[in-house]
Amino acid sequence: MAAAAHRFRTARVSGPMSVRGFRLLLAGQLSSTVGDYCYAVALPWLILSGDGGPVLLGTVLACYGIPRVVTIPLGGVVADRFGGRPVMLVADVVRAVAVGFLALVTLNGTPTLAQLAPVAMVLGASSGVFIPSSYTLLPALLPREDLGRGNALSTMVNQVGGLLGPTAGGLLVAGFGAGPALAADAVSFLVSAGVLFRMRTGADAAPGTAGAPADAAPGKGAAGPSFVELLRNGRLLHVVLVVALVCNLAFNGTIEVALPGLAHARMGATGYGVLLTCLSLGGLAGSLLAARVRTVTSPAYLFAGLAVVMGVALAAVPYAGGLAGAAVSICVYAVASGWQNIVAVTMLQVWTPPALIGRVMSLVMLAVMGTFPISVAVAGFGVRHLGAAPFFPVAGAAISLAVLGALTQKAFRGYRTGSEYGSDAGSGPPAPKATPAAHTTRAAATALAEATAPAPVPPAPDPPVPTTPVPTTPAPRATAPPAARSAHPWQDRSSQESQG
Repeated sequence: MAAAAHRFRTARVSGPMSVRGFRLLLAGQLSSTVGDYCYAVALPWLILSGDGGPVLLGTVLACYGIPRVVTIPLGGVVADRFGGRPVMLVADVVRAVAVGFLALVTLNGTPTLAQLAPVAMVLGASSGVFIPSSYTLLPALLPREDLGRGNALSTMVNQVGGLLGPTAGGLLVAGFGAGPALAADAVSFLVSAGVLFRMRTGADAAPGTAGAPADAAPGKGAAGPSFVELLRNGRLLHVVLVVALVCNLAFNGTIEVALPGLAHARMGATGYGVLLTCLSLGGLAGSLLAARVRTVTSPAYLFAGLAVVMGVALAAVPYAGGLAGAAVSICVYAVASGWQNIVAVTMLQVWTPPALIGRVMSLVMLAVMGTFPISVAVAGFGVRHLGAAPFFPVAGAAISLAVLGALTQKAFRGYRTGSEYGSDAGSGPPAPKATPAAHTTRAAATALAEATAPAPVPPAPDPPVPTTPVPTTPAPRATAPPAARSAHPWQDRSSQESQG
């Protein structure tokens, strides 16, 4: 007990938890994630309990998903131009109004497509703008050496919210109907907006001091590379994008189509629930490991080692001996995936020039989300003709080989913790040297979920995490939680994001 109290006191005076803005962020994230899951339970229940049925639900989800994907690049541009925090604040207020309107309509009757579609489009567009902005937050709040632990703690809070939120949403819908559950989500957007309003990046440390983020105006500071130059010469970014594409193609269809197919044939609904719970708890354990383990000098080798563990564990799911073996395999996969997520997101946040973080993360999120429809369509066709089991070893091999192939690239293999674009091997031409204050500047931003993902729109059975990037890194309403499925930010979990 005394040792635990000592660790708590130490955490309050050093590390991410010593930063007031970060503590506010965690509180906002937890509230936001629980609210998102209330929405994720209430929306399908509301539609399926009326006359619309699955066709109306699919139409509403499409009205949400298309604007979200289209506005992600815009979100990266405005975040880099104006700063992530104000962009996220506006997005949260807009979503609070939209969900609040839907709650009022629901309390007075059953909403029609004419009412649901515009609300879904507003929520999708706001979420698309919010997602890349959220990835600029932690670099603006924390010194570079605390980013890894900060990402891990933020992800853990989202995962805890993902465990508590569905229960809270289910109880609200069962006891009071969909209207109050939607109202709870609207309130959670307001809580997130309040946190963003109170948060001041760099307020807990004097700008320009060693290791402290400088709260400078977005896009200002020392001259650096343009986004076009980064796309042309940033070899590390090229490798990450290819890995994200391959891993998401392999992972999404396997987890969203093949896993429920396997469970339906061999384990039943209860068994499927057990597997999803193991996926969620494993991701939480992986984030906890990432927060406690000492930072490594060469994260690429840790990333690759975790990918091999993920590949072997995923391949073993259908052949590990029934439900117990499958549950253990899924849990091992999720632990490695949760840890790998933190490594990937932190590496990109540090490597990317501060003025370009929003656009780089929007590009990565497009790679992550864009593979989802292709992956699930291919998996659906394949499971029908070949069965579910073959997809697991194929997906596991693809994940392992993609990351091992990345090790053949010097820009990835030679990356060292703390390296920035222009300083790490093979990343491109050296960038102009920054002044000390600008060197630590990050665009002011806040609140993190995938995804995997959204106000959260539930996955179709549809944000963070892939093997992959993203994502999902945390700020209130900046992570996607489609259930326990996405163990990492490289995956599209954004249909139900805690990012809202």
